[in-house]
Amino acid sequence: MTVTETRTPHYVPPSWFTRSVFNRFVAWSTRRGLSLWGSRVLEVRGRKTGEWRSVPVNLLTHDDSTYLVAPRGETQWVRNLRVAGEGRLRVGRRRSTFSAREIDPSEALEVLRAYLKRWKWEVGQFFDGVGPDASEAELAAAAVRHPVFAVTIGRAVS
Repeated sequence: MTVTETRTPHYVPPSWFTRSVFNRFVAWSTRRGLSLWGSRVLEVRGRKTGEWRSVPVNLLTHDDSTYLVAPRGETQWVRNLRVAGEGRLRVGRRRSTFSAREIDPSEALEVLRAYLKRWKWEVGQFFDGVGPDASEAELAAAAVRHPVFAVTIGRAVS
């Protein structure tokens, strides 16, 4: 059974304000070198067009590893990253390539706990009341709805 077969399809679309104001502000700030709480601009090739797509994300470092978590669930960037398996992360003028591997929901519990501890104020609404102090069972129920990718940062590109 693959990681995607163990997932429950789930997606929370962004509101007009998030899409048109908040995400644009975070992406604009991050492109100018101001990382807000670990924000990066994720650049990944579209699975159908092959064109580069970008979206602001929160990059988590936990236990000496790096992760991308999809608080909104099965987003377009998640679907694109599953196909591409790699992309670029940008902050300021610095872009780094990366490879990504989706991790099984059962392996993602402590990553989700750390992610919620850091960003619950921003993304908690997408986790249906599950927070960093949740039980293992509550985190396991949330994990099948929120894809997590282990990221290996590669070289810097221009």
